[in-house]
Amino acid sequence: QVQLVESGGGLVQAGGSLRLSCAASGRTFRGYTMGWFRQAPGKEREFVAAVNWSSTSYADSVKGRFTISRDNAKNMVYLQMNSLKPEDTAVYYCAAASALLRFPSPGLMDYWGTGTLVTVSS
Repeated sequence: QVQLVESGGGLVQAGGSLRLSCAASGRTFRGYTMGWFRQAPGKEREFVAAVNWSSTSYADSVKGRFTISRDNAKNMVYLQMNSLKPEDTAVYYCAAASALLRFPSPGLMDYWGTGTLVTVSS
């Protein structure tokens, strides 16, 4: 069992930055694929970024602006978001999967946090 708790969301102006954090429980954290997803009002949940033990992957919409990283010693995953746009406004979720994944769809993730709201004003 893995429990995930996100933090770091908030209100930011377009062009600004935010750093999301995800604290994970569980002794096997190191082997999990960790991902960030987001869901805007009226839209489906979508992949943002993922990191496994060897590589990272990003959605085209955030590539070059967002950076995912993990600290296995602290059981933490981060999402550094730069050059934010109003269309980045969404609830951001941290998720974990026991499989080795790249560009995972939401249905492939095993565990989810409750989300943190990011609002980007124009």
